[in-house]
Amino acid sequence: MPSLQEVLIKSDELTWRPKSLKGVYEKVLWRDDATGASICLIKFDKGTSIPEPHMHASNQFMFVLKGHYEYKHNGLVLRDGSFYWNPKGNVHGPTIAHEETIVVEIYDGPHYPMRPSWYDNDEDAR
Repeated sequence: MPSLQEVLIKSDELTWRPKSLKGVYEKVLWRDDATGASICLIKFDKGTSIPEPHMHASNQFMFVLKGHYEYKHNGLVLRDGSFYWNPKGNVHGPTIAHEETIVVEIYDGPHYPMRPSWYDNDEDAR
């Protein structure tokens, strides 16, 4: 039988890592390097925008802990307690954070089919 062990991460003790898109930060809670799946906390400063329509290489799930985040192409607004599911391959965006927004973001595989133009390194796109 394999050895199993529980893991506890105190997210308030982790440091926000700034991404190369100004105003976006992450705290990685879990990542499977073999599949690209991940669970992260993502913080968007007020006024931060994902500037272009894009799609993901896997399903994207977000639960809003706090904030006000809008998908400008369709007017979809996420607020505290909202759960958002974006199916693999669906084009969405651009977005805007109307106030500081923190989400739990989950991907069941790799984030992007190729690195988007707003990131200047591969680590920010995984």
